[in-house]
Amino acid sequence: MEKKIYRIAAIGVFAALVFVSNYMSVPVPVAIGDVSRIHFGNIFCLLSGFVLGPVGGGLAAGIGSALYDLTNPAYIASAPFTFAFKFLLAAVCGWAAYAHGAKAENHGQNILAAAAGSVAYMILYLGKAFIQGILLGSELGTVLTALTTKLVTSSINAVIAVVVSVPLCAVVRLALKKSHLLDKMA
Repeated sequence: MEKKIYRIAAIGVFAALVFVSNYMSVPVPVAIGDVSRIHFGNIFCLLSGFVLGPVGGGLAAGIGSALYDLTNPAYIASAPFTFAFKFLLAAVCGWAAYAHGAKAENHGQNILAAAAGSVAYMILYLGKAFIQGILLGSELGTVLTALTTKLVTSSINAVIAVVVSVPLCAVVRLALKKSHLLDKMA
């Protein structure tokens, strides 16, 4: 029972980190009236996957990101998609980082895990943007211009997230291990 309480608390703490880090952003206008942005949220989505594994990390990333969307009028309609897509961002990362018993302790595997999670998210995010643009009746050229902008911002977000989350993972996991919290959350 105690482990479940620690695990739920950790998911809540990481969801809060994801939520708050989404506010650290630079908005980028998109051709079809949409908004994209460069932000730090994905760093903590990946970190959630590294520390909490696929399910716990996915829940923290999805909840924190969806709550951010629900508090921002520009994104409120996207909250359900954001929950699913960010869940998968962290879940793919966590799954790959924990594969073969690595438990997010293999630096090289963590780099690949973060990249895999980021690529999975970008495919979902850009696919949704394309379908949404077409369904809204936008011209194909306009949709492709918007996708190009979103691809650039998503790529920047992905690179920042991978570069920062992997070393941050090592530091956070070491601190959690020394305080014996990592064992209590497992």
